[in-house]
Amino acid sequence: MDKLYEEMGFIAYYFHWSHEALMQMEHRERQRWCEEINRINRRLNDDGSEQPENLFDVFGKG
Repeated sequence: MDKLYEEMGFIAYYFHWSHEALMQMEHRERQRWCEEINRINRRLNDDGSEQPENLFDVFGKG
């Protein structure tokens, strides 16, 4: 259940999608959107500094 809230919070923060829209998505689709947000962030923040491989992994779980 924690993973669900992490994914939903991450997507909602960046894309401002509704709770209802996020709940209707399959887990894999939410994961895919999290990966896309990571790619967007890496492109926007590409200043030569080291970025974590997975920006979504804010809790260091892997």
